[in-house]
Amino acid sequence: MLPIAIASGVICGAIVFAYFIAIDQYRAAAVNGGTTPAAPRRTFVKQLESLLRPVSRLPARTAIQVRQKLSQAGNPGNLTPAGFQALRYSLAALLAIVGLGLGVALPLGVSDLASAPLAGLVFAAIGYMAPSLWLEQRIGQRRRQIQRSLAEATDLLTLVVESGMSLDEGLLSITERFHNALGDEIGKVLREIRLGRPRMSALEHMADAAGVPDLHHLVESIVQSDQMGVPIARLLRVQATEMRRRQRQGAQERAAQASSRMVFPMVGCIFPVLWVVLLGPAVIQVLKSLK
Repeated sequence: MLPIAIASGVICGAIVFAYFIAIDQYRAAAVNGGTTPAAPRRTFVKQLESLLRPVSRLPARTAIQVRQKLSQAGNPGNLTPAGFQALRYSLAALLAIVGLGLGVALPLGVSDLASAPLAGLVFAAIGYMAPSLWLEQRIGQRRRQIQRSLAEATDLLTLVVESGMSLDEGLLSITERFHNALGDEIGKVLREIRLGRPRMSALEHMADAAGVPDLHHLVESIVQSDQMGVPIARLLRVQATEMRRRQRQGAQERAAQASSRMVFPMVGCIFPVLWVVLLGPAVIQVLKSLK
């Protein structure tokens, strides 16, 4: 009975999704005068977003939070909040089906009526949470890239400004030199400036969105120097020196922690092998003498 119920649920879900897709196409045809224009080929994620549009809509506040996290992660796959939610739902449904199948196929010591739904629920929860964990991992990775590149980028910006060029030209040189997360964030700032946003406002927005303390301190110093009329080249030189000092201090702290972190691999991997090599012949001799 359980496989029949699963098959019936899948068929009903497909019918419901097909119904909503037909409604969307009918509305689009009505808006365009009865004809649907030929749309460019969309990616799989975009197709999935349109397929799950009726169930992937988010509240305004939640959508803003998801959009901020996607921006901090570098907009992977040009995902929208609705597309990200559709990805979570689809992965949860896929793993739920896998869990149901495993619960029926594998003997878990309980009846299929209890094991299959439980396995499906556990796998569905994993599938629903996996995209969020992946997004947090992407955000942390981009923050580490920005942190590692910030001191060198500040040195480059200092040299450009000290040579007599403007701050915008220094930011442009960073985007040309650094093809990573920091270059992407600076590129966003330059595009916002070209669209008419004030330079300092764009820099402050970048620092708040990136979530990197050193970048936030650098932007605050630039804003304060612009407001007080302090030469920015001297301030950038001080900031670059301070960043180098903090990086050196962090490297020394990680090097000091390396010896304590090596204890667990040595105890778990190296010492058992040494014991086998050293005590193995003696154990063999003892076993032979007992025979």
